[in-house]
Amino acid sequence: MAAVKLAVILAAGMGTRLRASHSGMPKGFLKLGEKSIVEESVERLRLAGVEQIVIVTGYYADFYTEFAAANADVNTVHNEQFADSGSMYSLWCARDLIDQGFLLLESDLVYEQRALDVLQAGGDNAVLLSGPTGAGDEVYVETEGDGPLGMLYNMSKDADALGADPAGELVGISRISPELFRYMRDYAEMEFHADNLHVSYEEDALVHAGRQMPVPCPVVADLLWGEIDDSSHLDRVRNSVYPHITMS
Repeated sequence: MAAVKLAVILAAGMGTRLRASHSGMPKGFLKLGEKSIVEESVERLRLAGVEQIVIVTGYYADFYTEFAAANADVNTVHNEQFADSGSMYSLWCARDLIDQGFLLLESDLVYEQRALDVLQAGGDNAVLLSGPTGAGDEVYVETEGDGPLGMLYNMSKDADALGADPAGELVGISRISPELFRYMRDYAEMEFHADNLHVSYEEDALVHAGRQMPVPCPVVADLLWGEIDDSSHLDRVRNSVYPHITMS
C-alpha cells in the first residue's frame, strides 16, 4: 500500500488545563528538547514520506502561520470558532485542502517514529492503538472481528462503558482514506448546528464511520507516546517518554 503524502495536524485547542505551562503560546510550541513538539512532529512526518502538511489553527494562530511561512510544505487554515467547537469542526475547516488520503494527528502529541511507520505500511484506513500507558485521561477502544486486526467499534474514556475489553488505548494518530473522511464529514454536518459545534473526530465521527465501513485498529503494545493535556501529562512525557524517544 502506498504511503500517504498529506498530513493534517489539529492545533486549534486552547489548552486550558495546561495554561500555566504555555501561557502566551499554543501547546504545540512547548519545548521538551531544542525544538517545539509540533516542529519535531513535522520532522517525523517528513521522514515518513509526508510531503504536504495542513495545520488547523485557533488559539494563538500566529505561531503556526509564522511557522508555515518558513516551511514551504506547511499550510494553515483557521478555525474561527476554536473557543466554541470540537476537534471534528477543526477537521471540517480543512476540508477544502484535503483531496486525498491523509494522516491525522494533534499538535500536542509526542511519539516515536514507529507510530507513523506502522500507519504508512498498512492499508488505506487505520486507527493506531497502544498498550496501557497509565497516563490518565485515556481513551479506550473496542474492536470487533476475528481477523488479525480488530475493526473499530467504539471508544470511551470509561472502559466499563464498552461492550468488550478494550483492544488498546487511542494514540491519536490515524490514517484516513477519502471514503472514511466522507463518512466522518457527512456525520459531522448532520450534527453541527448553531448551538453545537462540539463534535469530536474520535468518539463521535470516527466511531460513526466505523459502523459504516471496516476501520482496522493496529496495536503497538509497547509504543512510546504521550498527549499533553495537563501538568501531569507534561511531567510524564518529559520524564518517562521523551528521553527514551530521543535516545532511540
